[in-house]
Amino acid sequence: MTENSSPASSQSDQVSLEDLDRRHLIRSMHRGDIKDRVVIVKGEGCTVWDSNGNELLDTAGGGVWSSPIGHGRKELAEAAAAQIGQIEFFTSLMEYSNDKAIKLAAKLVELAPDGINRVAFCQGGSEAVETAIKAARKYFSVNGQPEKNWILARQYAFHGATYGSGTLTGFPNMQDGVGPNLPNVAHLTPPYFYRAGMLYGEADVTDFLVAELEAKIAEIGAENIAAFVGEPIIAAGGVLMPPGDYWPRIREVLRANNILLVADEVVTSMGRTGHWFHSAVNGMEPDIITVAKSLGGGYAPIGAALMTDEIADTIINAPGGFFHGYTFQGHPVSCALALKTIEIIERENLIERAEEIQEWMWYGLVDAKENTPHVGDLRVVGSLCAIELVQDKQTTIPVEWHVCEAVAAEIRNVHGVIARPYGHNLVLAPPLTITEAEINRATAAVSEVLGRLQVDGTFAPRSTETEKSA
Repeated sequence: MTENSSPASSQSDQVSLEDLDRRHLIRSMHRGDIKDRVVIVKGEGCTVWDSNGNELLDTAGGGVWSSPIGHGRKELAEAAAAQIGQIEFFTSLMEYSNDKAIKLAAKLVELAPDGINRVAFCQGGSEAVETAIKAARKYFSVNGQPEKNWILARQYAFHGATYGSGTLTGFPNMQDGVGPNLPNVAHLTPPYFYRAGMLYGEADVTDFLVAELEAKIAEIGAENIAAFVGEPIIAAGGVLMPPGDYWPRIREVLRANNILLVADEVVTSMGRTGHWFHSAVNGMEPDIITVAKSLGGGYAPIGAALMTDEIADTIINAPGGFFHGYTFQGHPVSCALALKTIEIIERENLIERAEEIQEWMWYGLVDAKENTPHVGDLRVVGSLCAIELVQDKQTTIPVEWHVCEAVAAEIRNVHGVIARPYGHNLVLAPPLTITEAEINRATAAVSEVLGRLQVDGTFAPRSTETEKSA
């Protein structure tokens, strides 16, 4: 790993930071068996530094599919300072708002699919999905159908970690031990080509999934279902891209049964797949869209639920209105940074850059896919990439989660590259500003480590030739 002394803390400070972390900090997805601590203290472009001075290439978008414009951009610091100097915060409660929230809402509507004209801000993706759930249920309740409150979601999809959004999330660990969970939620099978034989038998993927949806609607009753919440591309489950006819046919069934469609674009929006909104190009025609992550560039927490006029007017004009909101909803600084992020994405043509990144990642990793025994599948859509790890290619049995975590740690510790373990998938989502040389470095690091991977999560020794070239 490359060392850079400038951002590093002293050794005594470093010990203190790690000790304080272990003593006081509860991190996202915290588990007691995770002993490593990587304390990030500085970022510039696609590079971050930890408190030991180690230089790390960020190919995970701040670790969580975010940071589309890279780290440490002075424009964002200046925008934040200017906004704080003007007004740091005032509520968006009832009759109040602020100029940056209004301008950002108008900009999002300009970029969104046709028919999406209203925006409710929040602080992140979980809250955006929470808002969508409540808006969908409220819409039907106001229209005299309070029993129409079931929500459909899919296995392997991540929709958040709050009470409602966490219940929609298709990973059982999210609901384990915290129930009872949100009632009236049902999970469907996802589109998953790599495991099609196991999931769908000989059936066509879309035929199977449409039939399953129709059967679930018949079981619950269309008169009881408010919405289907789905990511255009299932990110956390391993960048699962559906067949081209999947969303148009799902949309047709939902419309015929008066069920709203919520496009969860927390990951896929703001250029990640080469489009401002992926739901604008895949036949979803959503009624509600959730966004977050890349919206604020990673520089401030911000999310939003976008919706049609019909839904917004119905819930707002109901007796008592839409009695819902968050303290920092429409925060002026977050909105100013989101506006600046969008400006940079437009100015630097980063939407188009996603297609180049897709090509670079695919060509850098396809050899590992074909010739590495524990790589079952490689899926790349725009700047989103998943490498599915298996015990062997014949059985396609997934590796244990700890194996994928060991792979990510080895890539970081040996090559100074950050990738993210997600179940049995290793995922990449670099900033859209990343260079071809940086992608080549990352894919070479990933391929080298995967070439040494043993099924138990240990690694064969590095070859002398590999060490010399590193």
